[in-house]
Amino acid sequence: MSLIKDLSQAAANAAQTLALLDEQVKNTILLDMARALRAHSDDIIKANLLDLDHAAKAELGAAMIDRLTLTSERIESMAAGIETVASLPDPVGRVREICQRPNGLNIQKMRVPLGVVCMIYEARPNVTADAGALCFKSGNAVILRGGKEALHSSKIIASILQNVLQANQLPPALITVIPDPDRALMLELMQQRDFIDVIIPRGGEGLINFVTDNSKIPVIQHFKGVCHLYVDKDADLDIAMSLLLNGKTQRTGVCNALEGLLVHQDVAATFLPKVAAELAAHKVRINVSKNAQQYFEHANVISDDDFGQEYLDLEIAIRQVTDFDHAINHIRRFGSHHTEVICTQNDSTATRFQRTVDASVVMVNASSRFSDGSELGLGAEIGIATSKLHAYGPMGLESLTTEKYLVSGEGQVRA
Repeated sequence: MSLIKDLSQAAANAAQTLALLDEQVKNTILLDMARALRAHSDDIIKANLLDLDHAAKAELGAAMIDRLTLTSERIESMAAGIETVASLPDPVGRVREICQRPNGLNIQKMRVPLGVVCMIYEARPNVTADAGALCFKSGNAVILRGGKEALHSSKIIASILQNVLQANQLPPALITVIPDPDRALMLELMQQRDFIDVIIPRGGEGLINFVTDNSKIPVIQHFKGVCHLYVDKDADLDIAMSLLLNGKTQRTGVCNALEGLLVHQDVAATFLPKVAAELAAHKVRINVSKNAQQYFEHANVISDDDFGQEYLDLEIAIRQVTDFDHAINHIRRFGSHHTEVICTQNDSTATRFQRTVDASVVMVNASSRFSDGSELGLGAEIGIATSKLHAYGPMGLESLTTEKYLVSGEGQVRA
């Protein structure tokens, strides 16, 4: 058999060892993984420096290098994320009652693992730890195919987690890293429907489209993050400014960063001059609609068709909107179903926004940067699904399971 088929089959076989593993045992192993990451922090950073050196020679963009970079603080965050996963309730085996039929059949549903999860991602070595922990706790094996940009980092993180598995008499194939980033191997991986149950790609739009177009295995899509902040006529403008600066300038190369600002015309004259000053101080490049041009000295005026870009940089698109419906229509056309934010003190408007906007996370008076598994109490996330089958939004433990029916009777037969 080929390398890819061998690895896929080994992962499928390994997944069966988790079927009856006690939750407390899983939690103990996860805590061991967190300790191991901390203990090997220097080794991880050394491997990451090799990836960063290659990234510099390849002249990768700032956003990708930011995602690729591991520091002691980011390794600590990975370890803390695993600890949080350990502290969360295990969804596997959870049973809920459905009904009792007139013929006496008792119908229940029980949460079960998906089986084998395949992650395909680019310069995100933290995905190796996050996906490994989440899949292990939820009873799944995981196959990790990272990009060549993060290969050294991903391999050492996986080897640390695998050593913990082996020390606990579990197969290392529960967390598998594809050792060669060759695209031909990735194509072969996407054909292994006998062994892999779902593929989750994380990365740029090109990667997502490539996986979606070529996979024979169901794909949970994580498309780009074109996130907007809508400043309503009833907004607290101090809060609005705080949300804007946090969403746009704290960390630009992530999918929950703000890429668009929509401002109601009733507050534009008050708010947009302040926006111009603050964004200039943070060296943010501004693209603006013609009707808001007057508030900015050095903005780039763009047409309707130029909105909807994922900049992943200190750059933003700003539009003055006539009313709530204008904002909603803009988001409907240019949003990416990721995260949308409204700033308003009007409860009715806030409720209408949350019910109307089609996004996996819809926020009121809170930064888009909270659209993250760890920030939403999931411990870590395996991705942010922007399609709706079978998950929508940050995917934690429960999203890595499904339900099967349990039917109990006393000898009933169908007439």
